[in-house]
Parts: sequence; C-alpha cells; structure tokens
Amino acid sequence: MSHSIEPSFIENNTWLIALVCLLVGGALLGISTNLAKYAGEIGLGPLAFLFWSLLGAAIVLVIVAFMRGELLAPSRRSFEYYIVAALVSVAGSNLIFFSAIPHVGASFVALIISLPPLLTYLGALMLNIERFSVMRALGVAAALAGVGVLAARKFATPDTSMFWILLALCGPVLLAIGNIYRTLRWPDNASPIALAPGMLIAAVILLGLVGTLPDFSLMVSLENSNSALLILVQAIIFAVQFVLLFVLQKTGGPVLLSLLGAVGAIVGVPVAVILQGEALPEGLVVGGSLIALGVILVTWGGMKMATLPQSKLKE
Repeated sequence: MSHSIEPSFIENNTWLIALVCLLVGGALLGISTNLAKYAGEIGLGPLAFLFWSLLGAAIVLVIVAFMRGELLAPSRRSFEYYIVAALVSVAGSNLIFFSAIPHVGASFVALIISLPPLLTYLGALMLNIERFSVMRALGVAAALAGVGVLAARKFATPDTSMFWILLALCGPVLLAIGNIYRTLRWPDNASPIALAPGMLIAAVILLGLVGTLPDFSLMVSLENSNSALLILVQAIIFAVQFVLLFVLQKTGGPVLLSLLGAVGAIVGVPVAVILQGEALPEGLVVGGSLIALGVILVTWGGMKMATLPQSKLKE
C-alpha cells in the first residue's frame, strides 16, 4: 500500500518536499561541521570520526532499505554509481572538510560549503540538465556573492593558513561534481532509500583503505565517554542527511540540491559562534543576507519553472 501512495504524494507536492529537504538537510549539514570541530577538541581524528560515523549511518540505512524492500540489486551500473558518488560526494569532500576544520574553523567550512551552486548551475546548463532562468541565475549569484564577502574576510585574517584554506576550497568542487554526476547516472527505477546506503558503504570502504596508509588511523580512544556518543549522534545525522540529499536530488534537481551548503552556512556559522566560541565572521550580516536571498530566488525560480506548461519550457 505504501508504495502506491508515496509516488502520488511526491508528484503532487514536489516543490514542498524539495523545500523541506533543503531546509532540514542544510541545517543538519551546518550542525555536522560543528560536531566535526568538537570531535577534534576531544581527540577524535577527522578520518576516524568520519569513518565510524558513516559506518553507523550505513548500517541504519541498510536496515531501513531492507525493511522497506528497497535494497538495490547489485550490478555494474550500481557499483559504478556507488563508488564515484561516494568518492566525490562523501569520502573525499567530507575528509577535506573535517581535516580543515581544526585549522580554518567550523564557521569558515560551513560558509564555503555554499560555493557549489555556481559550479553546479554552470555545469547543469552546459549539459542541458537545467534550463536557463534569470531568477535562478540571480539567486545563485547572490548566494555566491554572500560567500565571497565572508571568504574574503577570512583570507584577510592574520595567521590564517593559506594551505588549509585552499585545500578546503577543493571540497566544494567535489560536491558540485557529485551533484551533477548523481543526476546524470541515477540508476533506473532506484529510490533514494535504495541508493543512500550503497553510497555510504562505498565511502566507508574508501575511507578504510585510506586508514591503512602511513600517518592515518581509524583508531578511536574510548577513554572519553563523549567519543562514542558523538559518533552515534553524527551517524544518525548522516543517515537522515543523505536520505534527504537523494530525495532533494530527485525532486529539486542538482542546482537546488547544491544550495544545501547555503542553508548549512546560515545554521552552521551561528552555532560555531555561539556554542563553539569562534569569533563572529566579519561581513556576516551582508554575506548571510545574500546567501538567504539566493536560496529564496533559486527555490522560487524552480517553483515557477515547475508550473510552466511543457510547451513553454521547450521554447
């Protein structure tokens, strides 16, 4: 019964579902960056924290997919999808972000995760995944300008590590590539619940291989009781976040998906300042306002395009 109701509900409420996924998923992303900073403060290495958190999330999602009867049958196509999506969207990008946070701060990482919209939008236009929309283009430009204001202030901060800033900026590039790849190579008839666990399992395997290299470790000291609890909380956040990511991918497209980072910045920066004791980024009012405006314009522009007749879209 549930399988006959859900597609109809999604079809009739596509943009409402996309907007909810964007807001909730973005908020979880902002919280996640702050948890990564706290993990470093209690002695959890970025690789170990990411590995065990993703493993926990993968187990949760495998159980959910199995109970719903939505596990994806193994195939060459699905394995390719899992590995590439895991590399660019989960393992590579998150390892970069989690490693950079102790050096550049959770607020800065939360901000630069807002950068993928421009890259995603340009790539989607070139590949004919998205049609050009003035409103959406202005929204992407506003969000990018907001991040630019805040990032420029960060570069001007004394004693800032240029290496870690540049490395952290590689993360959004991977996220943008992942946004487009997952749209182009989405396996036929696969549900979000079916794809999320496979991607996380592939990410765990990739990170496990990294853990065998010199100077990398997956070991976690349980002397601090907060370590296990923090990993559990992050695992739950990852599980919900990646399901929402795939639902948003399906309902909102790659450009709207890329604005997860913009919402994450709006949530993550205040959390870093209030709860983590980080200095308030200069230009936050202007930058945050531009990012919020960008989210509104891209969301509203997508809703307008979704209501246009197909003949109008093809003109």
